[in-house]
Amino acid sequence: MSRPDLNLLVTLDVLLAEGSVARAARRLRLSPSAMSRALARLREATGDPLLVRAGRGLAPTPRAIELAAEVGQLVKQAETMLRPVARLDLKTLSRSFTMRNSDGFVENFGPALIARVAREAPGVQLRFVPKPDKESGPMREGAVDLETGVVGGSIGPEVRAQALFRDRFVGVVRAGHTLSEGRLTTARFAAGRHILVSRRGLDRGPVDAALEVAGLTREIATVVGGFAEALALARGSDLIATVPERYTQTLRAGMFTFALPVKLAELTISLLWHPRLDADPAHRWLRGVVREVCGTPV
Repeated sequence: MSRPDLNLLVTLDVLLAEGSVARAARRLRLSPSAMSRALARLREATGDPLLVRAGRGLAPTPRAIELAAEVGQLVKQAETMLRPVARLDLKTLSRSFTMRNSDGFVENFGPALIARVAREAPGVQLRFVPKPDKESGPMREGAVDLETGVVGGSIGPEVRAQALFRDRFVGVVRAGHTLSEGRLTTARFAAGRHILVSRRGLDRGPVDAALEVAGLTREIATVVGGFAEALALARGSDLIATVPERYTQTLRAGMFTFALPVKLAELTISLLWHPRLDADPAHRWLRGVVREVCGTPV
């Protein structure tokens, strides 16, 4: 099988963007006849007409619409690869980065991150967006530049991941709660009324499985979608929250935190990004900043 002419990708990208053979020819500085021949070769290669006559213009076929976003991304990646990397000047860098994180991240790490970025690159803006799931679609589509969280099965195999820090679950109650005094046993812990954190709305979690091993059960008074909500409820009531220790450090200020009387697996919080940003100098700099501000202290 002969190898396809990859130059046709650039031609296809421009043709689909312009929707006109004449305009595409002008943009690529080709004659209309040369562009028509290129379109014929594209039709033969893809097995699809791609652009069909519609009145005085051309309309894309469903296959062309399907290819449009993909071919545009491929061309941009190729252009990036073949372009010399300019020296990064942080003082003149003007760019916006979108970070996707679970609740608690911004409250805990946001101020230090923003201060560090403002000091090194005053023209850079950080945009924080919520993380309702672990799907890697937003990173693949370019809507998210950087993400933090636990690596899960729904994350795309192409996504890059680098460990930031390890965390453990702890119990948290309001100051003056009965659990803040005396010896904390598994039975005392299980006897309280609890808050379950579940983005998927489940009715049990790892704590329940661990208590079950000990022959105990707990009462789940309410289910919430995030750690910030759980801690807000625990702060204003006698409910018990179970949250990651380091991830919620700022949110737990003034509350009583205790080691869980049951054994739960530790968490590894990782930094996640799409490989197309691997070599981007500004993105490499941002990854370094996040590692230094949020990573495990040396």
